[in-house]
Amino acid sequence: MREENCIFCKIIAGEIPSRTIYEDDDFKVILDVNPAAKGHALILPKNHCKNLYEIDEQTLAKAAALAKKLASHMKEQLQCDGLNVLQNNGEVAGQTVFHFHMHLIPRYVGMKNNDLLNWTHEEFTDEEQDAICEKLQIK
Repeated sequence: MREENCIFCKIIAGEIPSRTIYEDDDFKVILDVNPAAKGHALILPKNHCKNLYEIDEQTLAKAAALAKKLASHMKEQLQCDGLNVLQNNGEVAGQTVFHFHMHLIPRYVGMKNNDLLNWTHEEFTDEEQDAICEKLQIK
């Protein structure tokens, strides 16, 4: 499946050039054109789906396994000190391209963007937390 106006679908089809670091029947992994760090890569499923809510579980499991494989490879090859695996769903969550993708962002001690994913913590009462917990429990 492909979405005509999707930039990632066009990259996967070879219509837009990319720096591909891995490819198989299900995925294409490219370096991000606007990297947060050296080696910042994107895992792109070849079949179009908008987000986590739409991706089938088998493809999601393969993406997670691929993320692990690539993370180990990046640590070995780039000597990074850590790595973020990031996946955004919806505009309010920072998704800008509506084709499911996972970011692999190597982190290095002393790099300028190390606080990129740092957020302010919110506080909830015990009662609010209990209510949230009860609402989210899968039975």
